[in-house]
Amino acid sequence: MTVRETILATAKKTILSESESIANLINLVDDDFAKSVELIYNCKGRLIVTGIGKSAIIATKMVATFNSTGTPSMFLHAAEAIHGDLGMVQPGDVIICISKSGNSPEIKVLVPLLKRFGNMLIGMTANPSSFLGKESDFVLNAHVDMEACPNNLAPTNSTTAQLVLGDALAVCLMEMRNFKSEDFAKYHPGGALGKKLLLRVVDMLDQTHRPQVNPDASIKNVIMEISEKRLGVTAVIENNNLVGIITDGDIRRMLEKRDTFSDLTAKDIMTKNPKTVQLSDMVVDAFNTMENHSITQMVVVDNNQYKGVLHIHDILKEGIV
Repeated sequence: MTVRETILATAKKTILSESESIANLINLVDDDFAKSVELIYNCKGRLIVTGIGKSAIIATKMVATFNSTGTPSMFLHAAEAIHGDLGMVQPGDVIICISKSGNSPEIKVLVPLLKRFGNMLIGMTANPSSFLGKESDFVLNAHVDMEACPNNLAPTNSTTAQLVLGDALAVCLMEMRNFKSEDFAKYHPGGALGKKLLLRVVDMLDQTHRPQVNPDASIKNVIMEISEKRLGVTAVIENNNLVGIITDGDIRRMLEKRDTFSDLTAKDIMTKNPKTVQLSDMVVDAFNTMENHSITQMVVVDNNQYKGVLHIHDILKEGIV
C-alpha cells in the first residue's frame, strides 16, 4: 500500500471503530438514564458537569450544549474543585461527574466531597463497578470495548461515547421542555444562526428610500426612479396601495419590442400581483421565496400598504445564508 492508501485505511478504520462504539450505547441506555433526565428536568438549581483530563473537555462541550438548549449548567474542573471551586456548588444543584475509569485519584477525592454537600450525583463512566459508579446515585454507562488508538490508550472511542451520551441527555431535555426554534434563538442572538432565527424584514428594510411611481407615470419617469433608487425595481402605487411592479428587466423587454414608448405609462408595462413579503415576516423566509422563484427583490407591504423593497443582496450582506 502507498502512504496515502495507508492513511485513508487508518482513517476509515478509526471512523468505523468509533461508530461501532456509539452504536453499542443503545444497549447500555437503561432506567438510570431515564431517571437522570427526570432528575435534571426537575432540578431547582443548576446542572454542574465535572471531569478530569479529556473527560473535562467533553464536560465543557456538554455544558455549552445544555446552556444553549435551556438547561442552566456550569463546568467544574475536578482538580480545581478541591482548591476552592467547590464553592460554585449550591444546594439543589445536580452534578454529572465524567470519568472513563471512574477510579482516577482526582475523582476519588472529589466524589466524597460532593456527596457531603448532599447533591444528587450522576456518574458517567465506562466502568459502572468503579468507585464513581458505586458512589453515584445514577450511572450512565459509557462502556467501550477498546479505543480507536492503535495502542488502546489515547481516549478516542471513550470520549466520543461520552459526547454522544451528553447529546442524548440534552435532546431528551429539549423534548421534555418542548424546546422550539424560537427558544433556541433566544440563546443564539449573534452570528448567522441568530440572524436566521430572529431577523425580520422590518429589522433591515430601508423605508426612507422607497422606489415608487403612480400608474400614469411616464416610462421616462419609471426609468429615472429605478435608476435613482438603485434597486432594479420600482413599485407602482395608487393611494399607497400596491398595484404592480416594474423591474429593469421589464424595461429591457419593452425596448426590445418597441421603437418608441412615449405613448406608454407605468400601468401598461407593470406586473400585477407581484410576490410580496410582510414587514413581520422572517428574512430567511423572504430569501427562500426569492430563491424558489428566481427573483432578486421583493416588495414589502403591511396589509397591502407599500413599505419598501427588500433586495437579495442586502440579505446576503447580513450573512444569513
